[in-house]
Amino acid sequence: MWNELFLLPFLTGLALAIVLPLLGAYLRLRDEWLAALSYAHIAAAGALLALVSSLPPAAGGIGTALAAGAGKRFFAARLSGGASYALLLLGSWSVAVLLAANHPLAERLGHALFDGQLYFADGATLALVAIGGAISLLALRALSRSLLLAHLYPDFFRIRGLRAWPIQLGFDMLAALCLALATMSLGVMGAFALVFIPPWLAFRRAASWRGGLWRALVIGLAAYLGAFGVALWLDQPFGPILALLLVGIGLIIA
Repeated sequence: MWNELFLLPFLTGLALAIVLPLLGAYLRLRDEWLAALSYAHIAAAGALLALVSSLPPAAGGIGTALAAGAGKRFFAARLSGGASYALLLLGSWSVAVLLAANHPLAERLGHALFDGQLYFADGATLALVAIGGAISLLALRALSRSLLLAHLYPDFFRIRGLRAWPIQLGFDMLAALCLALATMSLGVMGAFALVFIPPWLAFRRAASWRGGLWRALVIGLAAYLGAFGVALWLDQPFGPILALLLVGIGLIIA
């Protein structure tokens, strides 16, 4: 019975719990942690917009997030700091709330997207997350050296006459894809919690970049496993339980 009901959701969440803390480490490196919350809200708004347009919500969420990731660079140069992500966050939140307030179907899906609907993950969801997760890990590995060089030596690409925008665009698209996939299953805040808290805690104590990545991965996996069991035991939505558990871990360890 457990295998039939919870194995696919468990594996779906497990794959996300591996990818998201690692992605969060690079977002933290670039001081773009707000991007995680922004892309999660954009994915939710895109899913709701697709639903009221009689299109698959997952396709709408992923497509909208990818479009935002690709389009961000065209106006980011005019906006300092995290202003671009803040505007995307506020705009997508407004669209999502208005859609949920005016369409009964959108209201139900909106609650599911913000609370998390991991326990409804099926084989198609697992396959999508597994493929997206594998692509994300390979892309992170390929981009890692360039991202680290851009952080440690900001003028590296300019001095060598290299173009930095393909790397920035690739990472933005990667972050958008991961957050869209996570939002569809873990919910907006559950996804954000896994991206933000494990690397934040890990790099407070890590002595090296590689050590920080391993710490973030271990914290994320431990929190996921604990939250999965507690949410089932208490019969509660998974996303809020995961976020509360990570907040508790953060308050204890920080």
